[in-house]
Amino acid sequence: MKKSVIVVEDDRGLREQLIKIIGTASDMQCVGAFSSAEEALPEISKKTPEVILMDIKLPAMSGIECLTIVKKFAPTVQIIMVTVYEDSERIFQALKAGASGYIIKSSPPEELIEAIRDVYNGGAPMSGPIALKVVQHFHRMGPSSQEAENLSPKERQVLDLLAMGFIYKEIGIKLNIGSETVRTYVKKICQKLHVRSRM
Repeated sequence: MKKSVIVVEDDRGLREQLIKIIGTASDMQCVGAFSSAEEALPEISKKTPEVILMDIKLPAMSGIECLTIVKKFAPTVQIIMVTVYEDSERIFQALKAGASGYIIKSSPPEELIEAIRDVYNGGAPMSGPIALKVVQHFHRMGPSSQEAENLSPKERQVLDLLAMGFIYKEIGIKLNIGSETVRTYVKKICQKLHVRSRM
């Protein structure tokens, strides 16, 4: 079974490029591509893809607003935000709204394919500057009365190391755990961020 992917991107050239890149992967297929959130929403609800590549800056309704709506009717869809540069404030807002990760538009094709596979398998790609914002956010909010919503000591360690710029593999070596375990921790951190932000 191929993973179904929908692309929402207003730049026609980039949209076509993304469709082409997805087409090169034997384990995924693009089932739709749209230039606006308004155009994409009815199709997303009909097709319920497994992964959506969503431009953060769309012409009318923003990618973050669109993401919030999609998450209401299709909570299991994995959404990767596509952005021109690492605008950490916007990406952070998207993660709070339930995005699974993000990719920079200039990323090489193999990185894009890897990101789709990563979120499909339960990962949540997160870079240093974003991890730093997440650290600050949890810090500002203080501990929750619900223990399950607080970061565990291990999750905090992983997040701090991400914020320092270490990659999954290096974090795994430092904490003596596998890269897959690091990936699981990052996913849990994103879920807790999402829950805490909705409060």
